[in-house]
Amino acid sequence: MKKISSIDELKKAGEKGAKSLFPSSVKIIVGMATSGIASGADKVYEALDKEIKKKKLPYILAKTGSMGMDFIEPLVDVIEKDKPRLSFGKMTPEKVPQLLEQIGKGNIDKIKPIYRTDAEDIIAKCEKKHYLKGNVSEYLKDIPQMEAIPFYKKQIKIATRNCGVIDPESIDEYIARGGYLSLHKALTTMSANEIIDEIIKSGLRGRGGGGFPAGVKWQSCRSAHGDIKYVICNGDEGDPGAYMDRSIMEGDPHSVIEGMIIGAYAIGAQEGFIYVRNEYPLAVANLTKAIGDARSRGMLGKNILGTNFSFDIKISKGAGAFVCGESTALMASLEGKAGEPRAKYIHTVEHGLWDRPSNLNNVETWANVPVIISRSGKWFSEIGIPNNSGTKVFSLVGKVNNIGLVEVPLGIPLKDIVYDIGGGIPGNRKFKAVQTGGPSGGCIPASMIDLSVDFDSLWDAGSMMGSGGMIVMDEKTCMVDLARYFIEFLVSESCGKCTPCREGVRRMNDILHDICAGKGREGDIELLEAMAKGIKDGSLCALGGSAPNPVLSTIKYFREEYDAHIRQKRCPAGVCRALIKYEINAKKCTGCTVCAKKCPSGCISGEKKKAHKIDQKKCIKCGICMESCKFDAITVK
Repeated sequence: MKKISSIDELKKAGEKGAKSLFPSSVKIIVGMATSGIASGADKVYEALDKEIKKKKLPYILAKTGSMGMDFIEPLVDVIEKDKPRLSFGKMTPEKVPQLLEQIGKGNIDKIKPIYRTDAEDIIAKCEKKHYLKGNVSEYLKDIPQMEAIPFYKKQIKIATRNCGVIDPESIDEYIARGGYLSLHKALTTMSANEIIDEIIKSGLRGRGGGGFPAGVKWQSCRSAHGDIKYVICNGDEGDPGAYMDRSIMEGDPHSVIEGMIIGAYAIGAQEGFIYVRNEYPLAVANLTKAIGDARSRGMLGKNILGTNFSFDIKISKGAGAFVCGESTALMASLEGKAGEPRAKYIHTVEHGLWDRPSNLNNVETWANVPVIISRSGKWFSEIGIPNNSGTKVFSLVGKVNNIGLVEVPLGIPLKDIVYDIGGGIPGNRKFKAVQTGGPSGGCIPASMIDLSVDFDSLWDAGSMMGSGGMIVMDEKTCMVDLARYFIEFLVSESCGKCTPCREGVRRMNDILHDICAGKGREGDIELLEAMAKGIKDGSLCALGGSAPNPVLSTIKYFREEYDAHIRQKRCPAGVCRALIKYEINAKKCTGCTVCAKKCPSGCISGEKKKAHKIDQKKCIKCGICMESCKFDAITVK
């Protein structure tokens, strides 16, 4: 690849990328993020590739990252010249021949696309420069636009602006979307202080969970003494149910790289590191390719874009320790040491990696930087609410219809995410709570469904933003069992360096296990609360300091469930095995024998077409009988 050293050369690369985004021939794009592959997108891609080659069709087959709508993956998009981009959900290898046949006949709209995206909108929603414009095809006007469907209607794409749009392996397509124009602007027209001022004006807060103002951190690192400084990207996303950073690294790695280069120039660093979980092989592969391409094109290495600034990035793979998401533990791991945190009074912006000034932000934070430099800090600050500007990416999972990746303005009501974007609760069950902030976060009850989703409101409610995991729960979720699950996770992930976390969290886990097993005693709740205060006050890092949050928030909002477990030896949600029993309603049972056939312990008996019974002594409480019954004849008490 030829190195780019001028704005004209950068624009030429963008024009080439625009032709790749919207070629003259038909282009078929498959969502090939980890979420898509898990749903079978790789099989769909293989089927398309085989069929196109077999029939010698003049079609271009490409890959893209997460389109966000995980609940209808695999997703396939089709682009024809002068026509909107059409999206098709739940694609299977068996449907591929029909799709290709209808494309050839010009009747692709008959396959019922989910939505369309007009060409002129898709190029650069978040950028000023448009390299290409397209026309809306009249015969497709009845197909809803992307922004019209509920899932996307209240979203604003900034950090995920390119995910599901570009081929993450194509640097030219990234440039066509305005990529590296911000870098050129920063290096050629702005001073380091001007860049930092824009980040401060934007109000951008760290999206990794801490919520510290990014610009203030950058300024502190720039002002720190030392000739050698580092910028670091935290891609060590370990929260159960969270995959925001992974999706950005997989779908738009250049946005992270460009943000880091701009940050390095502002801070005065010449070396950077991206710390990624080893469990993210696709993210590592796409980042590696992107770094290599950026280096070949002159965006990394010596004299970037023909200027005097030099900077390079290395990837470091973590071994999966949850504690390495903490800044000092992450830096210790980068140095080749055990991933253990250190006291916070030593600031990493002054004494970080190898005792040198180091600036660490997470993936999403870095991905926002190029857009802020392009559109201005003022523009970014006007999105969201005061002190909580911009957008936040969430992985919306759990008991919600529209599972997926969403990016919403901060300050949006929680109910808008759960019901308007998420589509509500499956099976018309009642919404019970939302867990935010991962294992260190807390649970927001249904009574607070109108809560503003922002750093401060979540903290005041006893939870936290965290990196952006959002787990929705319905009436069938036991909140005591949920707290036990997260505390058990933290026990296994504690580094063990400090006693309050190592021993305190373990003891909380023991108490919660006893409560769920019907062995809870009076005073256990008060003991948990007292221990939580000690663990919070005495722990060395944020893992221990926030570990009690799931327990404290569930006690605060769902204390009656703890009381039922302890005093009545009953699990109201019907989850804790030691406290429940399955029974068959004789009036509803048709004697179909399905439950008896599927029961692994042989505890169900009865004649065909007559009501059956469950032998409670043999029942292992697995719940298979209830899942298999089509007549709602089996209840849990």
